[in-house]
Amino acid sequence: MMMATKRVQDLLEKLPRVRGELRANVPLARYTWFRVGGPAEILFTPADRDDLVKFLQGCPDNTPFTVIGLGSNVLVRDGGIPGVVIRLVRGLSVIKVEGSEISVGAGALDLKVSRTAAAAGIGGLEFLSGVPGSIGGAVRMNAGAYGQEVADVLVSAVVINQRGLSRKRVADEFRFTYRTSNLAKDDIVVEARFRGYMDTSTRIAKRMGQLEKVRSESQPTRERTGGSTFINPPQDTAWRLIDNAGCRDLRCGGATISKKHCNFLVNNGNATAADLEGLGEEVRRRVFSETGVRLAWEIRRLGCHAAILRDVGA
Repeated sequence: MMMATKRVQDLLEKLPRVRGELRANVPLARYTWFRVGGPAEILFTPADRDDLVKFLQGCPDNTPFTVIGLGSNVLVRDGGIPGVVIRLVRGLSVIKVEGSEISVGAGALDLKVSRTAAAAGIGGLEFLSGVPGSIGGAVRMNAGAYGQEVADVLVSAVVINQRGLSRKRVADEFRFTYRTSNLAKDDIVVEARFRGYMDTSTRIAKRMGQLEKVRSESQPTRERTGGSTFINPPQDTAWRLIDNAGCRDLRCGGATISKKHCNFLVNNGNATAADLEGLGEEVRRRVFSETGVRLAWEIRRLGCHAAILRDVGA
């Protein structure tokens, strides 16, 4: 269902002119890995960092906005997202190599960053090849894989607030913990600088190949899914708790649990966002009933619910 035309038009008229794209009532399913979700009232794709800054500085006070990247770890609800959705791609994806360090725009793919580093003989960033999505989200959530995380390699990052003011922050200022940082909700990471170590491209490529083999064998990389659904609780893993709670065969409409890795939800082709979220919530309920552990969502759930819900069952 399209959002109210007058509301969208009124919002558009209040927004500043941009060099990038401003579009109304844009379906977001095509921009998420789950391929589900309703529309953005307004979708803004900035041409570059300056375009983003001027947009934020020119927005009316209290303009609601939501930032997404490649949509790898987001679930957009079926009712869509009100206000402005800012999608960081294209003009914010420049990668620059300087010795054993690499500066990266927030829209750059994590995989591309790891490959660029490898080609330049920079080791230590191979783990990014196993992190779905782009750098802005990876910094915000201290993303990681294969025993490493962003906190291990980040030197600094440039962050812009809702008023368009930018500030360079060194890694320690983010107060990283497992899958979290102290970034405010409206803070936007636009650039990050990572430090690795010099190595031969051959050795780095071999390590990346080994990691890719492990990932393809253990995760549903060719299905409509996101990253890990739930954060691992202390001294345990989400997948083990889900498995022990007997959730592997659960389904809700077109949403199922991955047969390869039960901490991944899968859209089998006709799922709604409500199906996926409902299935996830049923997994949380069963795990808590069985173990007393409340699994926390790692997937970001954004926007408004629609009216139709379907039952969860095996």
